[in-house]
Amino acid sequence: MILIAGPCVIESKEQIFKIAEYLKPYSEKYDFYFKASYDKANRTSLDSYRGPGIDKGLEILNEVKEKFGYKLLTDVHETWQVKKAAEVVDVLQIPAFLCRQTDLLVEAAKTDKIVNIKKGQFMNPADMKYSVLKVLKTRGCNKVSYENAKKHGVWLTERGTTFGYGNLVVDMRSLVIMREFAPVIFDATHSVQMPGGAGGKSSGKREFVPFLSKAAAAVGIDGFFFETHYNPDEALSDGPNMITPDMLEDILKDVDCINKCQKGE
Repeated sequence: MILIAGPCVIESKEQIFKIAEYLKPYSEKYDFYFKASYDKANRTSLDSYRGPGIDKGLEILNEVKEKFGYKLLTDVHETWQVKKAAEVVDVLQIPAFLCRQTDLLVEAAKTDKIVNIKKGQFMNPADMKYSVLKVLKTRGCNKVSYENAKKHGVWLTERGTTFGYGNLVVDMRSLVIMREFAPVIFDATHSVQMPGGAGGKSSGKREFVPFLSKAAAAVGIDGFFFETHYNPDEALSDGPNMITPDMLEDILKDVDCINKCQKGE
């Protein structure tokens, strides 16, 4: 099972290394990727913390790779960032708001890295095949299928769908639909985010992460994405929907149990 975990954004080297240490038990049990962003370019408010920037951020992530041996995942927001990020990380993530951004998808596809495309909150899951195809065609493959996407390193990630104002819902059918096109990751923490809100900050309901995770596991997917922080309430970004390492441990116990049941073990 693919497991992506780590904080929303790099707050400091000390924060990153502390969280990376917490996640060590999962690095051998799963196909593990440590996630952190060097820049959150889509924060609601201009005054919100964005991160240390690409140069300092990639330097810290590279130190994580050297110390822990983790594979890395980070976001890229603009085409000029792709080549630089690809020198350090193993997965280039296309943010949900940019999931149809052709130039960004093509630039990421020109690297030899896995491209993880997050489904936009506004997207019909069936239309995500066209984003997958942009990457596949750039890599010399003209047919969208789960097998081709897996072979050529393309993932899709579900992170909820806009439901009115300030709320997201997860239609579990989307996991089935998108898995026809590519391996599917369920982003359980962003799926409980409540966009917008007082003071130009999004809120969230982390208490629902375990329930959505179990539901997604029961549907059958390729992996999970959990933004993780030792003190989410004090985090500089996405705190209300991030989970603690203790929550992650409990959730993965349930997910593993469901996966074993599906395999008849």
